[in-house]
Amino acid sequence: MCGIVGYTGKRNVIDVLMTGLVSLEYRGYDSAGIAINNDGEIKVYKAIGKLGNLKTLLEEKKSEITNVKSGIGHIRWATHGGATEFNAHPHTCTCGKLVVVHNGIIENFKELKEVLTKEGCVFRSQTDTETIAHLFAREYGKTHNLKEAVKNGLKELKGAYAICVMHKDEPDTIVATRKNAPLLIGLGEGENFIASDIPAFIEYTKKAIYLDDGDIAVVKADGLEFYNEKDEKITKKIEQLPWEPVALSKMGYKHFMLKEIHEQPDVIRNVLNGKLFDIDEPIVLNEVQIDNETLKKLNRIEIIACGTSLHAAMVGKYIIEDFTGIAVDVEPSSEYIYRKTVTNEKTLVIGVSQSGETADTITAIRQAKEKGAHVLIITNRPDSSMARYADSLIPVSAGIEISVAATKSYTAQLLSFYLLAIKMAEIKNSMPKEYLKTLKHELIQVPVKLEEILNNKEEIKKCARKFANYKNFIFIARGINLATALEGALKLKEISYINATGYAAGELKHGPIAMLDETMPVLSILIPGGITYDKILSNSEEAKARNARLIALTSSEDEHLYDIFENVIKIPPIPEILSPITANVPCQLLAYYISEFLGKDVDQPRNLAKSVTVE
Repeated sequence: MCGIVGYTGKRNVIDVLMTGLVSLEYRGYDSAGIAINNDGEIKVYKAIGKLGNLKTLLEEKKSEITNVKSGIGHIRWATHGGATEFNAHPHTCTCGKLVVVHNGIIENFKELKEVLTKEGCVFRSQTDTETIAHLFAREYGKTHNLKEAVKNGLKELKGAYAICVMHKDEPDTIVATRKNAPLLIGLGEGENFIASDIPAFIEYTKKAIYLDDGDIAVVKADGLEFYNEKDEKITKKIEQLPWEPVALSKMGYKHFMLKEIHEQPDVIRNVLNGKLFDIDEPIVLNEVQIDNETLKKLNRIEIIACGTSLHAAMVGKYIIEDFTGIAVDVEPSSEYIYRKTVTNEKTLVIGVSQSGETADTITAIRQAKEKGAHVLIITNRPDSSMARYADSLIPVSAGIEISVAATKSYTAQLLSFYLLAIKMAEIKNSMPKEYLKTLKHELIQVPVKLEEILNNKEEIKKCARKFANYKNFIFIARGINLATALEGALKLKEISYINATGYAAGELKHGPIAMLDETMPVLSILIPGGITYDKILSNSEEAKARNARLIALTSSEDEHLYDIFENVIKIPPIPEILSPITANVPCQLLAYYISEFLGKDVDQPRNLAKSVTVE
């Protein structure tokens, strides 16, 4: 959650900060603010709501901004305290000489606040972050050195944080540090950048240094210094960033979400590239350190994830168990970390996260490693915190995803699970080779099938227009596509705010059927050729008997479906085992068009943020 940007150098500081915040807006947008060192004085500008409000404020205050040496900015997703101007970052100490921006949660802020209040600090907000400002200011008074003040103050903080600090008496300096929250430095000529994520400065530089937990960076326009937790001066590796600024463009699409949905055929090609060379050859996963001996020792697999990634994990469970015969458990990371898990050196733990910075999943991964488990990470960000904990890694290669609602990253996660399951089956020799060859051939054809769906969206738009004003929505499926139903419902509720729910179709009559009447649309996912097709058809007829409004999502050519369903959304034929990849795309489009028809903010739905870096 939240986004941080910092800059010191020769450019217009405010322009750089605002450009960076625009690029990080997917991380939160309840409020925003910047702080600048202006002629030896800290000035703070904050506004609630979208970044346009802050931009307007800065235009109004332009005359008082003269000689700026450095600045820090923040865009907020509220945790402690509501979206108010007082709670917006940056936060200052009582005298206003020291200013802080912060991502994460300070777990002991109440205890610190009580102590600091007794010492005379005056608190103005409800946030945990303001505690950091007062704490560091107290330490600065002892040392008159910003880096030392941060080092000493950190000893009292408990929790997760990425922090940038400035002091009026050190106008060309920003001190940055992190623990369990992402932060990196962008390197330029006569200038340096700080950010939560690459998009904030990719326009200016492709050289970056990733901070590790406990690192402290002293950032100046003409130099950088790094210190570890032991206060030893260290040298950090400079990495070349792979992204182009064009990746942040909508490329003519109305919304990033629609652009990212349409990128999925190429995403699949990217995922398969270098991994599936030929259907007669084994899958190549160079960073997966699992061999036959490892598989023999395994007695279980645990997949931990949150949100959309959890639905990908459900598909992963289905195919890994089917292909290998190894028992697989799937659990939300937020539940895993608060119970006694049966995890040991005979367990493979798979962590799934688009950002690789999901706080609950990171905590779960750490716990699993402490118990001796082999940790495999599936993430869109091989430079992320989770990737650094991995024994094995599958980068999903989806490219940067700006829209808050995950689309192409989910598809890439699904592909990664299919490749992993096939690879494990090849190592274990647990599936017929001809069957695996057939699956590989079908995987190669998937991009073309997605392009067919994306080129024929009229039925999806018709459904969206018809049902956009309904208050509730149900998705049903069985077997491997239960995850598709859950994901379809999640997409719809995320961006349209319709109360959408996914159910196992066989469970409909065990309670949810009471909800059915003429005001309830029900979308049934029916893939012919599977053992559950006739059962889902029967469940759909049960819903129709209760006057529900029925929609079919299917590859079936059965004309009798039109006797049951008001609308039939067609997808190209595909084996049922692979159908979650193709069935999901119409669900994404349905959610998108309903949200657009309702006039919602598709890319930045209320209360949500792209990267959930707090537990």
